[in-house]
Amino acid sequence: MTGEAILRRQAQRESAARTYARSLPVVPVRARGMTVEGADGRRYLDCLSGAGTLALGHNHPVVLEAIRGVLDSGAPLHVLDLATPVKDAFTTALFETLPPQLAEHGRIQFCGPAGTDAVEAAIKLARIATGRGGLLAFSGAYHGMTAGALAATGDTAVRGAVGEADARITRLPYPYDYRCPFGIGGDRGAELSARWTAHLLDDPKGGVQPPAAMLLEPVQGEGGVIPAPDTWLRRMREITAARGIPLVVDEVQTGVGRTGTFWAVERSGIVPDVMVLSKAIGGSLPLAVIVYREELDAWQPGAHAGTFRGNQLAMAAGTATLRFVRQHALHERAETVGARMLSRLRGLAAHHDCIGDIRGRGLMIGVELVDTEAEPDDYGALPAAPRLAARVQQEALRRGLIVELGGRHGAVIRLLPPLTITDEQAEAVLDRLAAAIDAARTATRGGPA
Repeated sequence: MTGEAILRRQAQRESAARTYARSLPVVPVRARGMTVEGADGRRYLDCLSGAGTLALGHNHPVVLEAIRGVLDSGAPLHVLDLATPVKDAFTTALFETLPPQLAEHGRIQFCGPAGTDAVEAAIKLARIATGRGGLLAFSGAYHGMTAGALAATGDTAVRGAVGEADARITRLPYPYDYRCPFGIGGDRGAELSARWTAHLLDDPKGGVQPPAAMLLEPVQGEGGVIPAPDTWLRRMREITAARGIPLVVDEVQTGVGRTGTFWAVERSGIVPDVMVLSKAIGGSLPLAVIVYREELDAWQPGAHAGTFRGNQLAMAAGTATLRFVRQHALHERAETVGARMLSRLRGLAAHHDCIGDIRGRGLMIGVELVDTEAEPDDYGALPAAPRLAARVQQEALRRGLIVELGGRHGAVIRLLPPLTITDEQAEAVLDRLAAAIDAARTATRGGPA
């Protein structure tokens, strides 16, 4: 794709984003739980949840109480690296949830306010600890919008708009059952991905220098809600461990119960060398950290810093969120409700040929829409239908449902409800989505997807 084409596609995406933003309800005036009320008086079910940030939904009482507690105490709100009771409480609550093998020998680095800052810290840590520069990343990945994180991101349009990508990134195939890069899908497709990775690293003429780290998402979010098979994750852990390559797992969106376990890596049983954490760990406020094995702690004090790494309100809100999710087993609730929603969505897909695939883990769900008027590829997958997906998003909004788009070409409807979603709300989400798909299909029938 030429640079001109990349910029044109980026401009189209930005135009579509502005159009959708204009279609959103009037500025929200209040929100509670999963419900957002606009100044126009309408109420919406929020299945975006701050892109997964709001594990407990909007303005949960335990989060508000924690924030008020800090405000009323007279404690400092900004402390940089100073130790405080609020920071100690957050660190303790976080480490209580981590895989024991990492928590027992782990170190924590408080970064800037966003997940992309933590990704930068993880890359920097791995490069300093290993003395190597290269990075293994995956097709479909999304890790943030700052320089290093963006270089590891798979979207060529957003990378191309800012110039040349980091040449030290080696891109590997991520298992994608519906659009398998090897054309076979399933366990076999995932195994070929693993074999290709091992072969590339061991081939003396493969052109890949020993890398500083491998960076992956256990479920790709922006890439289209694509869960990595457990066996593949275990193979990645085996491959990296055998070759002395730190494994960095980006749990920015998958963490804090979202995928049915407290951390997504727990399902496969792997223990990464570095975990990148943000979004829900701040209880709706900006907070990002990395937790890593103490053997990697080779950098000097001040090697990575950020002005707002000492956000006391976020730490208090995060502590309350971590403890509430753990005490009430909301990760198990996410698994149960998510499985029920996936089952009903698959039933819906049986009656709508425009739904190419339904997938997800816990309350991280994707509905991939396809163009039924087009010819399938050589392996049977239909092309993406971004126009239809955008129309479904608009029709959902008209019915009081806020959803996000993601995936290749923006054709995946993403559902990220709070972990506190009720059974009734889950049914309402699916009812409104089904009605939105029907309406969008009627409106776009006969035209190109």
